[in-house]
Amino acid sequence: MSVGLVTGASRGLGRALALGLARKGWSLVIDGRNEEALNTAGQEMRLLQPPGAQLVAIAGDITEARHRTELAGAAYALGGLDLLINNAGSLGPSPLPHLAHFPLQGLRQLFEVYPVAALGLIQETIDLLRATPTGGRVILVSSDAAIEAYPGWGGYGAAKAAVDHIAAVLAVEEPALRVWALDPGDLRTQMHQEAFPGEDISNRPEPDSVVPAILELIQSDRPSGRLRAADLHSPAAAS
Repeated sequence: MSVGLVTGASRGLGRALALGLARKGWSLVIDGRNEEALNTAGQEMRLLQPPGAQLVAIAGDITEARHRTELAGAAYALGGLDLLINNAGSLGPSPLPHLAHFPLQGLRQLFEVYPVAALGLIQETIDLLRATPTGGRVILVSSDAAIEAYPGWGGYGAAKAAVDHIAAVLAVEEPALRVWALDPGDLRTQMHQEAFPGEDISNRPEPDSVVPAILELIQSDRPSGRLRAADLHSPAAAS
């Protein structure tokens, strides 16, 4: 039975992806900072899993080395790791400040959450991913802010750009793995609402809307690279 590790699974895209994997019969290790929200999400996932599938929910902060070690250990106890989804994240200061006023401590925190924590978890799980007979899969959740210049998004975008580069280099260094930096697009999430306080974001699609395409990607042999979820729906993406 396949095993996946999904960070930031208590809400938003991480929760939607973990629910989708549970429906597909995956065993899961999930995390989130809010223990109550994580346990609620975990209960929903267990109801969807078939007999034999397991779920381990571990509350904690992905920036803490001890927590990352615990997540990797849980995956090992389930028999290995076929899929790592680095989804946990933070927006940083809100409302979004321009770079001339961006607090440097806030920038340091964003880099701890994104490239540092992502690489730390990869290092903890790389041996498990290498041991997967069909080749481990790694998804690093990215953003269009990593490649586009949006006012106010300089700190967040810089941290995501670093994640993109980690994904690109990891793919070269670990050719047996599939490594994707995935931009899910603008979704109706709490983080996106925090980026636009007081605005109506009801026109954004729900996180569930991109899950089928991402699940199909996970099961595919598509080469490593940077992808947009919107492109996964296109005929060209399926060819």
